Amino acid sequence: MIHLRSVAFRPPAARQRAEWPFTVPVIADWSAPLAFEHPVTFLVGENGCGKSTLLEGIACHAGLPAAGREELDRDSSLAKVRGLAKCLKATWNQRSHRGFFLRAEDFFGFVQRMGAMAQSLRADLEEVDRTYAGRSAAARMYARTPYANELHGIMERYGGDMDAQSHGEGFLAFFQARFVPDGLYLLDEPETPLSPLRQLGLLSLLREMVEERGAQFVISTHSPILMAYPDATILSLDESPWRQVAWDELEHVRLTRSFLNNPSTYTKHL
Repeated sequence: MIHLRSVAFRPPAARQRAEWPFTVPVIADWSAPLAFEHPVTFLVGENGCGKSTLLEGIACHAGLPAAGREELDRDSSLAKVRGLAKCLKATWNQRSHRGFFLRAEDFFGFVQRMGAMAQSLRADLEEVDRTYAGRSAAARMYARTPYANELHGIMERYGGDMDAQSHGEGFLAFFQARFVPDGLYLLDEPETPLSPLRQLGLLSLLREMVEERGAQFVISTHSPILMAYPDATILSLDESPWRQVAWDELEHVRLTRSFLNNPSTYTKHL
């Protein structure tokens, strides 16, 4: 399902265009609408080209919730990106407020917050047990119930103790818990905490969400594994204007393949 069909950029006043984020290469050179012709679109380019800024701007414009962080409209670090969002115009096949925007680094902060919340709830339960030690079991159970239910909800939704899981396990569990049907998902470098095997697991999850639950994904990535998603659109942001490229044309793929075939060619110069 393609919910978001395209995003166009309406340049601001000349004075504002001289300021960040309008000076980011992919924004400064933006002319034609950014079209989404497949349920999975990858944005590819070197660091600094503007992939993340572009995704943040689209997320703010679309009003998507943030997964694992403060909501985008209250995040002070995105104040200038919200200025970019005001210059965007989205065209929808079917307007969706479902889904989320996620940067990989936000997941780590989320795990810390969930761990702190779970620890606080356990401390509350211990305090209830001390306070109600001399009272009836019914009174103690009644006092424990709100804390126990909230702790159970966290454990059930996110697969137990997220701190005890590897980052890759927790990241995939987080995705599975948050995905809803018919959503738009903007993901910024989701491969960061994932091993190659876990990246294959994410590919499988993406396919399930697209084919069975009507999801659309726009993903910024450096991962040749993720970009191998069947029939996905891959847009190179290193060129102006950006253009669609085939998987085996990508520098990421050619360099990775060359390195794996003969690593000594590269390591001998270290």
